[in-house]
Amino acid sequence: METTLRFKRADLMDFVIRYMTKLGVPEGDAKIVGKVLICADIRGVESHGLHRLGSYYGNRISKGWIDPLTPYKMINETSSTALIDGGNGCGQVVSHRAMNIAIEKARTAGISAVTVRNSNHYGIAGYYAMMAMRQNMIGISLTNSQPLVAPTYGRTAVLGTNPIAVAAPSDKTYPYLLDMATSAVAYGKIQVFEKKHEHIPIGWGIDEAGQVTNEPSRIRPGGHGALLPLGGMDITAGYKGYGLAVLVEILCSILSGGNFLTQVGGPGKPEPTGVSHFFMAINIETFRPVIDFKKQMDEMITLLKQSPLAVGRDEILVAGEKEFQYAEFNEKHGVPLIHPIVEDLIREGEKAGVPFDCKPVVEPA
Repeated sequence: METTLRFKRADLMDFVIRYMTKLGVPEGDAKIVGKVLICADIRGVESHGLHRLGSYYGNRISKGWIDPLTPYKMINETSSTALIDGGNGCGQVVSHRAMNIAIEKARTAGISAVTVRNSNHYGIAGYYAMMAMRQNMIGISLTNSQPLVAPTYGRTAVLGTNPIAVAAPSDKTYPYLLDMATSAVAYGKIQVFEKKHEHIPIGWGIDEAGQVTNEPSRIRPGGHGALLPLGGMDITAGYKGYGLAVLVEILCSILSGGNFLTQVGGPGKPEPTGVSHFFMAINIETFRPVIDFKKQMDEMITLLKQSPLAVGRDEILVAGEKEFQYAEFNEKHGVPLIHPIVEDLIREGEKAGVPFDCKPVVEPA
């Protein structure tokens, strides 16, 4: 097992801001990037956290493959919809703006949808869904991504992991937050297993011959293996995940006129990735009183959790519950980072001339 170190959120945020501004990202935008990445680590989604700071964002910005100024612009707009060009900038920055636009429009329109094209990886989808949730709305966040997933019966990566996130507020229970890839797993998790020198579970991916593999090194972007759709092979209903991934493509890329499927670039390619996003905010108050909605959410969640348990199981969980619990713990005890990720941050900081001088909250035993 890799050693896990813990750091103060403020210290990590300070490092991200110094690192990103050194690369030409405005300070306010750098703070948005930091919030999204650190939120992922706090919620236990390390595949989308600071692990990507240098390897994806820093690498592409320093090579001129991402515009650090994120010069997004409005292409089309109505009272309840908008289409934004992301300017090949930081995905978190334009996505933060897009969801805020959706929220503001939904205050009067009731429901609002905003699409973004010509963007980049935006971090965890759930972050943006929670933005709407905190405003007493239902938030929906989708994105396409570089081809990493083989369609059912295929052996080549054609689809992205294309995540779906939906967040709904509650009263006394944890809110509902579904944040899932439409692949069997996010590719970032494959990378984390490789860093830990561990095998991946069977059913996550296939090698270049289309055979199931447990070796993370045999699943690489660019034609060497692929992730499986959510559900795995056809015998375990992987075609459902395949169908959901195509749905995400329709709402993100086809609706916005952006890149789709193999047109979407990967992090190691010099051309713009052309990632597209979709955001929706549903104003609960335009349907019924928010407090009534929240109380009924509590009742539903309670009924789910109190339903009969399977033999050998001691609890039923609801989407997002584990992550909210994990976040509560980490807010108190420090943001967890495994040692290889800390080493990456130190190395990337040195390359940029920004020392990673964050001190662990508690030294490992």
